[in-house]
Amino acid sequence: MDPKLTEVLLTGFRSLPPLFEDTPNAVHELTIASSVLHFNWLLCFVLFWYIYEHAVVLSVKLEDQDAFERDFFQLKPYYTDACNRLPPSPQEYPILGLNLLRLLVQNRIAEFHTELELLSSTALENPCIKHAVELEQSFMEGAYNRVLSARQTVPHDTYVYFMDLLAKTVSTWTGSNDNKAAQLRRQRATIASGDSEVATASDDSEAVSDVKDRGRGTASDGRDRERDN
Repeated sequence: MDPKLTEVLLTGFRSLPPLFEDTPNAVHELTIASSVLHFNWLLCFVLFWYIYEHAVVLSVKLEDQDAFERDFFQLKPYYTDACNRLPPSPQEYPILGLNLLRLLVQNRIAEFHTELELLSSTALENPCIKHAVELEQSFMEGAYNRVLSARQTVPHDTYVYFMDLLAKTVSTWTGSNDNKAAQLRRQRATIASGDSEVATASDDSEAVSDVKDRGRGTASDGRDRERDN
């Protein structure tokens, strides 16, 4: 078959990647694609799925967040659009939880909640997803001790990288807040000291004025007595 005709034929199969539409002819389309391209389409499909999952994990080991985001978005359709055609991958929930951690580390809270809304109730009960959700709640509540201690209870080894980044963020924020609090205390102490000095000077001024008034009163009384005599 002419390669160009083959391309035209396959682009009409909406059940193939990247659309993964659940069409009535999905099985037939996959069968034709396999025969035309001379390979087992299902095997190739699973192979690419496997490759993308390992690419995501590798990007974490390389500490490359840009690569993680790129690889994750290539992998995501396999979880969302093809979930009804193949059994779930054991790496699905750990990787989805990793993505939530990445968004939390990058302070992309709106996207964090958007991703949560796309997850099923079963996914939300998974320890990997719950770990990220509880972290976000602790972070928003300012319970930084819980955030730091959560590193000891990560549900997957790949989570350590993002947990370390989160710990650095917390340390930076708390250190900054401590510095601001110390500056505020010093400013308050300075203001209080200034108020005290002003009050003391005011008291001294009043005392001097009172003495002068008494002196003028005494002198006036003396002159009055002299005139009477």
